Amino acid sequence: MQFHSTPLKDCFYIAPDVFRDHRGIFLESYRKNRFKEGTGLEIDFVQDNQSVSTRGVLRGLHFQEGDHAQAKLVRVIYGQVLDVVVDLRPDSPTFKSAFKILLDDKNHHQLFIPQGFAHGFLTLSEVSVFSYKCDRYYSSGAESGIVYNDPDLAIDWGMPESEFILSDKDKKLPTLKSLFS
Repeated sequence: MQFHSTPLKDCFYIAPDVFRDHRGIFLESYRKNRFKEGTGLEIDFVQDNQSVSTRGVLRGLHFQEGDHAQAKLVRVIYGQVLDVVVDLRPDSPTFKSAFKILLDDKNHHQLFIPQGFAHGFLTLSEVSVFSYKCDRYYSSGAESGIVYNDPDLAIDWGMPESEFILSDKDKKLPTLKSLFS
């Protein structure tokens, strides 16, 4: 596994070693001791989630607040997504900054998202299977988010907005400015 810094503090992308032969591929998607060596962080993941989405589905930008804030390790098992994170930690030098990365079943890259970040993704392939490990249990009372088209973030999702498929909840999320004014 190779660990790479992103422009956002404490956020890493991980390129696993992929072994290919005539039978297919093999990769180690997570190994606690290698993760600690590569990031310097000791994370105890307690919950795994998986979603299946069709082209144009945009999920996010979501986060858990307070004691329920979650660190996540995300990856695409099948398909391709544009993954976007936003640093929401007021004491961070990258506060209110966004980062995006293409994750797919070809490069097998993963993204580690620390606690205090908003996260979302847009499915670019016909179907995507998206997996994420979390270090805290989900709590519906602590969920929040930022609207995907926040004018201060100006995220280029790489697809016309007319093709987006969003939940009613995600369409009504607040702006970054309204959360941190």
